[in-house]
Amino acid sequence: MDKQEFRGGMSRLAAAVNVITTGGAAGRAGFTASAVTSVTDEPPTLLVCMNRNFSGAEAFAANGVLCVNTLGAGQEDISNTFAGRMSGEERFSVGEWETMTTGAPALKEAAVSFDCEIRDVVEQGSHKVLFAEVKAVRLGSDAGGLVYFNRNYHLVR
Repeated sequence: MDKQEFRGGMSRLAAAVNVITTGGAAGRAGFTASAVTSVTDEPPTLLVCMNRNFSGAEAFAANGVLCVNTLGAGQEDISNTFAGRMSGEERFSVGEWETMTTGAPALKEAAVSFDCEIRDVVEQGSHKVLFAEVKAVRLGSDAGGLVYFNRNYHLVR
């Protein structure tokens, strides 16, 4: 299978846009991800894929917590900031941030935030697959969701 052919096919798989954050003694870090899904509701668990070369990967491992912040309509700037060249604390210059149960940064304006403890990590190819147990959920506005499809943002109502 050709890598570019696979990536082209995956660009046609619409997915919610999420900003994944961590916070704690190792500092704050975050990245944009579309590879997020539920695993089970007993215990409530999410799967998050993180590139193993991400500069903040050590902070996620050391802190042991993460927050999945699902973006909504009009939040492309937050997605782009966390996907861009800024690093560490600089990324948190956009949006308003607070903490919930675990201490991971939660975006106040997120459509939904899932505050989690990392329970397991599996390395596969270029990525680390994080299995995270949900400790708290906060629902935000239901004004519309933000998805990524065919290498562009789209609003879902």
